[in-house]
Amino acid sequence: MIKRVTSRVIPAQAAGETGGRALGETATLADIAQAAGVSTPTVSKVLNGRADVAPATRERVEALLRACGYRRRSVQAAPLLDLVFHELESAWAMEVIRGAEQVAHQEGLSLVLSQSAGRLTPGQTWLDGVLARRPTGVLLVLSKLEPAQRDQLSTRDIPFAVIDPAGELEPDVPAVGATNWQGGLAATRHLLELGHRRIGVVAGPDRMLCSRARVDGYRAALETAGLPYDPALVRSGDFHHEAGHEIGRQLLQARERPTAIFAGNDQQALGVYEAARELGLRIPDDLSVVGFDDLPAARWVGPPLTTVRQPLAEMAAEAARIVIGMARANDRGPASNRVELATELVVRSSTAPPRA
Repeated sequence: MIKRVTSRVIPAQAAGETGGRALGETATLADIAQAAGVSTPTVSKVLNGRADVAPATRERVEALLRACGYRRRSVQAAPLLDLVFHELESAWAMEVIRGAEQVAHQEGLSLVLSQSAGRLTPGQTWLDGVLARRPTGVLLVLSKLEPAQRDQLSTRDIPFAVIDPAGELEPDVPAVGATNWQGGLAATRHLLELGHRRIGVVAGPDRMLCSRARVDGYRAALETAGLPYDPALVRSGDFHHEAGHEIGRQLLQARERPTAIFAGNDQQALGVYEAARELGLRIPDDLSVVGFDDLPAARWVGPPLTTVRQPLAEMAAEAARIVIGMARANDRGPASNRVELATELVVRSSTAPPRA
């Protein structure tokens, strides 16, 4: 029989003691190196995000940095803002970039763009790059960080904020979003006021907070109007055009098809346009469509799309101002950790009363 023996990666010294005394906020790199059993240059490499450090060594050093509350002192931040997306190739992302770049330019900073290959939590490779660049601040779009990643940014005095968070965040994490629930409510009320009673939804991913809030707003509008919620009319997509096309066809080929569809974003709304065209349905004569975001394409498509304007550029600009303010105020947090900017229904030509 093989007996499995587990050992702590971090020695007893990592609990906060070295050389017979406790590590505290005054611990030096030499103290941390001695506790970790490595050289001082190795600790410096970890702090600087160098890749040439063994993972086990990096973990041991990071744990000690967290245990003693070490914070880098008197290091000049690079004039950079790091902006990380889970997906970068979309008109939605371009609006966010526009807002962040505007503030960065005003403040004499450059913008660094990266993406996390569809993951809502960036990987260690991305974080190592951030630690090596030592930017003024980090903006995460839809993403969140693991506790260890947050600690690594904290020990380097690199502030961060989340734009349009995908899920619940820790109370002390600054975030800028939009009134998604109100937007879903306004979109559905608009369709109800036109006389629609069978309204389909091409929602975003269930895992995303913004998507769930928009559907909750839709449900609230139905309940206020005294209409039942029919789960068969609500389908989850992925915020891409293809999902709008596929789900749109499913809804429009149902025996009792909806007379209107509320899409969770403009890209999916344009997919619904394509599905309607393929099935010989005219917008808005046979089908009303409402989107969400108000991307530039919403004004150009025929007919122009009624949509809920989400102030993406303003959201990114506000998040940029928050992290720059934190960096220049010696790590004092913002006055409010949660900012929600207003959404607005923009009525164009894709909605009309249903046929009698």
